[in-house]
Amino acid sequence: MSDAPLADIYAQIIALLDAENAEYRVIEHAPEGRTDVVSQMRQHPLNQAVKTIVVMVKIGKKTSRYFLANIPGDCQLDLEAVKALVDGTRVMFAPLDRAEALTGCATGAIPPFSFHERLEVLADPLLLQHKEIAFNAGRLDRSIMMTSDSYRRIASPRLESITK
Repeated sequence: MSDAPLADIYAQIIALLDAENAEYRVIEHAPEGRTDVVSQMRQHPLNQAVKTIVVMVKIGKKTSRYFLANIPGDCQLDLEAVKALVDGTRVMFAPLDRAEALTGCATGAIPPFSFHERLEVLADPLLLQHKEIAFNAGRLDRSIMMTSDSYRRIASPRLESITK
C-alpha cells in the first residue's frame, strides 16, 4: 500500500479531532506497528495503548459483519465474545487485504476510529480506565495521545467486554 492512503487517514483523524475539540497531542516516532514496542517508544504503560483489530463475523452463510475491536495493549481479544454480540455463526480476524481496504491503513497503523460505514467500532471498557490513551494514527510513524473522554465522545464505540 502506498503512503498516500496512510497520510490521508492521518489527515482525516487530525481533522476529526480538531473539529470535535478533542484533547490530544501527536507523537512522532520511528515507524513501528507492534503495540508493545511502540508503547515503549511513546513512554507509557502497555495497558494505556489501544490495540485495534479488524474482525469478521459470519452470520449464517451469506452475511458478514466487520468490527473494529479496540482493546488495551496488554490484553487479548476474545473472538467468541465478539461473535456472541451479534449471534454470529463464525468469527475470525479479517483477511489482511479486507482489513486494509476497510480501514485505509496498513496493519499496525489502524486507528481506533472508523471511516467506513461497514466497520462498527467496539471498545472494551478497560480502555477507559486511564485518563489518556495512545494509538497509531493511520501511520506507523505517528501516534496520538488523547483523553479517553474525548475518544469515547468522538468515536462513540459500542462498549463491550471483549478481552480474555
